[in-house]
Amino acid sequence: MQETRPYVSWELMHDFMVDAFVGYGVPREDALICTDVLLESDRRGIESHGCNRFKPIYLDRIRNGTLKPVTEIEVLKETPTTLVYDAHDGMGMVASYRMMEKLIEKAKIYGMAGGSIRSSTHYGIAGYWTTMASKEGLIGITGTNARPSIAPTFGVENMMGTNPLTFALPTDEEFPFCIDCATSTVQRGKIEYYARQGKPTPAGMVIGKDGSILTDSDSILEALVAGEAALTPLGGAGDEMCGYKGYGYAATVEILSAALAGGPFMKALTGLAPDGTRQMYSLGHFFFVINPDFFMGGETFRKTAGDICRALRASQKAPGQERIYTAGEKEWLTWQERKDKGVPVGEAVQKELTAIRDELKLPYRFPFEA
Repeated sequence: MQETRPYVSWELMHDFMVDAFVGYGVPREDALICTDVLLESDRRGIESHGCNRFKPIYLDRIRNGTLKPVTEIEVLKETPTTLVYDAHDGMGMVASYRMMEKLIEKAKIYGMAGGSIRSSTHYGIAGYWTTMASKEGLIGITGTNARPSIAPTFGVENMMGTNPLTFALPTDEEFPFCIDCATSTVQRGKIEYYARQGKPTPAGMVIGKDGSILTDSDSILEALVAGEAALTPLGGAGDEMCGYKGYGYAATVEILSAALAGGPFMKALTGLAPDGTRQMYSLGHFFFVINPDFFMGGETFRKTAGDICRALRASQKAPGQERIYTAGEKEWLTWQERKDKGVPVGEAVQKELTAIRDELKLPYRFPFEA
């Protein structure tokens, strides 16, 4: 599909977002991390977690007091191969970056390392953290819980978050094998994106409390917050299409995210107190890093992973299909197409960017204002 939205250069968007984060009280060093995580989403074409979420998920939460701009990381426990943080409701992206730095260092020495964070907040695309490992020739694994969105199989109540289970594996190609997706049929951010674009949510992704299938994106977002709707797990509602598999994986991520760090889970993560007032989200994340050098060697791992990916792409295609992809390939291709153009920005986000600029009196002018 031909892109019709105007582009904003990566440099301009980067500098603006950093200054905006700083304007909201985020230390500049932390603002650089947060900005890179968000823009990496747009580089990969994962627009549900990029600029689209800059204001509503981060700046608005700082403003309403459910996200602390200064991240105070407390080390709760540490061994040569493990690490547990309390992020004290600061920037989840900052705590996760510091966690991965340490785990990569440990895995290079000891072969494996694992960590968890409690009392955290939204940490951006999970694939950012696993790719930090793959860039070092290591295997990265992560997951996070989130606001309740998914109903268990045969249920209609939103009990678990979209709970991604994400892997990045180094290959001998230009990009890693990176599988980064929710354990629901759709993530909340995608529905937010549909709503911004004025598009319906495809049927089968969201179920109402009465068992009905919901498609109006704006209404779905309201119903999810009110507990009147839920996302279906991978495979869909019921077990005809094996939705119990997605349900099982979502529950696995929920348990690991909460139990490894001793944090809250499910209904405690709504962001709302029992009386309906806002409260901290206090999410949990887990991370694992594996060093192939401690097995049969990094070179062997990367070549085998590359050979498998190439064999999959070269396999027989379905009638009418031109190409088979492997995980991470489409994102890499999107970056090749966008790296010299910039970030495509829709009308709703354009209004948010200019409003933030005017509020903070920042000296920026965007190309879509010409």
